[in-house]
Amino acid sequence: MKKILFLTGDFAEDYETMVPFQMLQMVGFEVHAVCPDKKKGDTVKTAIHDFEGDQTYSEKPGHHFQLTYTFDDVKEADYEGLVIAGGRAPEYLRLNKRVLEIVQYFASNNKPLAAICHAPQILAAAKVLNGRKLTSYPAVGPEVELAGGTYVSVAPSESVTDGNLVTSPAWPGHPSFIAAFLKVLGVKIDL
Repeated sequence: MKKILFLTGDFAEDYETMVPFQMLQMVGFEVHAVCPDKKKGDTVKTAIHDFEGDQTYSEKPGHHFQLTYTFDDVKEADYEGLVIAGGRAPEYLRLNKRVLEIVQYFASNNKPLAAICHAPQILAAAKVLNGRKLTSYPAVGPEVELAGGTYVSVAPSESVTDGNLVTSPAWPGHPSFIAAFLKVLGVKIDL
């Protein structure tokens, strides 16, 4: 069974953790959900971000998401692609040297890489955005530009693909985001 590495952490956005994880399992991938300093069976707390007409998203408690693999056991070459959940987790995950090494491996080996919402903060910290076109939650746009990327403003329900990189602004983009990531992975679904 082909494997996908899925990076999440405490207070990652709930839907951006649960939905891609389950969708990738649904099409047949073994998904290794990991978080630094945590082991298989440990949980992370998620947060539900909603868009209710305020100047930014609101945040509510989410679920306890159970990790399926131990972070310290990750060997990048074992995976077809990498997905990074958004929310608040990327702001501290980007401080982890090993997280940055993993991202750099996928970027430098042109392996499928998907990042949603605030996850491009990790891509910026890993210095893999130079010359790339991508989207993110709008508040992360300046970081994308400062890291040498071109921020593309799209509706929350859309995604942007640039070679092996697939991005979306937020969880309303899941259908477009996951469909684009599956295409980059070479997955074909016959209806």
